[in-house]
Amino acid sequence: MPTSFRIGQIVPSSNTTMETEIPAVLRAREQHAPERFTFHSSRMRMKHVTKEELSKMDADSDRCALELSDARVDVLGYACLVAIMSMGLGYHRQSETRLHQRTVDNGGPAPVVTSAGALVDGLHAIGAKKVAILTPYMKPLTRLVVDYLEHEGIEVLDAISLEIPDNLEVGRQDPRAPIEITKRLNTANADAIVASACVQMPSLPSVQAIEDRNGLPVLSSSVATTYMMLKRLSLSTAVPGFGALLSGKF
Repeated sequence: MPTSFRIGQIVPSSNTTMETEIPAVLRAREQHAPERFTFHSSRMRMKHVTKEELSKMDADSDRCALELSDARVDVLGYACLVAIMSMGLGYHRQSETRLHQRTVDNGGPAPVVTSAGALVDGLHAIGAKKVAILTPYMKPLTRLVVDYLEHEGIEVLDAISLEIPDNLEVGRQDPRAPIEITKRLNTANADAIVASACVQMPSLPSVQAIEDRNGLPVLSSSVATTYMMLKRLSLSTAVPGFGALLSGKF
């Protein structure tokens, strides 16, 4: 019988993407691997992507970790990249440690992956030192993302900000739109492209298409988060069709 794993996600209340993109990748994985997955979420209130709302939302993540550990999930993903990055440089380590401890204290210990930490770790895994990124954020929040990545040793050569403040509107974007939008990125000296540096902006169908066009590794927040979840579960990271990070080489 296939081994089954419970995937827990802490998501902003207005997020509609991570609960579709992560299951989509893992359902695709089920076509060629024996493991099976179920998906379980807990929500933090957030409607507008502002630093104030993000900070208030992050304080609610402890409750979500407790709720998900009640379900004895096998891994827990914090699905809001900019919330973590807006809390200070390197904050993903603090968040992952604290939330893991909540699960331990509740008798349901589970490793914790933040989408912010996963993007950093995913870029390091493929050896990317210089990147070009696409975000839906207002420019000041994109600046936070750039500063955060550069603090982790990843130079951001170019960034496009779509400047969409309403989180629901971000989730309504065409998931294939990044194929065209990323043509405007300067990728001349880049090691990789981030097709969506936001877990709410859909991009999954764009990742492989951009990679095939540019010849550079392409990843997104959701791809990186799925990759790190599989690593934490000690499972193969090979899921064909979703870019270099999920090629199985890393």
